[in-house]
Amino acid sequence: MEYKLIFNKYRDALKENKLLGLKCNQCGAYTAPPKPICSACSSEDMEIVPLSGKGEIQTFTTIFVPPEGFEAPFVVAMVKLDEGPWVMGNVEGVDPNSVTMDIIGCRVTVGYKELPADKISAGERIALTFSLVG
Repeated sequence: MEYKLIFNKYRDALKENKLLGLKCNQCGAYTAPPKPICSACSSEDMEIVPLSGKGEIQTFTTIFVPPEGFEAPFVVAMVKLDEGPWVMGNVEGVDPNSVTMDIIGCRVTVGYKELPADKISAGERIALTFSLVG
């Protein structure tokens, strides 16, 4: 099984403010972050495509006990991209101590932040971030 979109290419595109995903040539569904098969139909027949990087917050949580490399508190959200797939990332520009359910449904744009290597990773890490629109 061939990976169409490897992590290094995905990461490098993020650093250029481009969000890449995969479009299935069988069913037309989009997959993000990259996976070896279509999330909808399990086909391997996919092509790399740019995604809009825009979406809507579906749910969130505030993290008070962080993993290595993060400082608490911070907000993590699941965002449904305009193309359909859901991605997870940190919400920037909101106060984690006072965020409310009103954030659900808010429009966001995708960004990224680089994280230092930790004890488990094979080097540099990158995390998706979301900024509220409007």
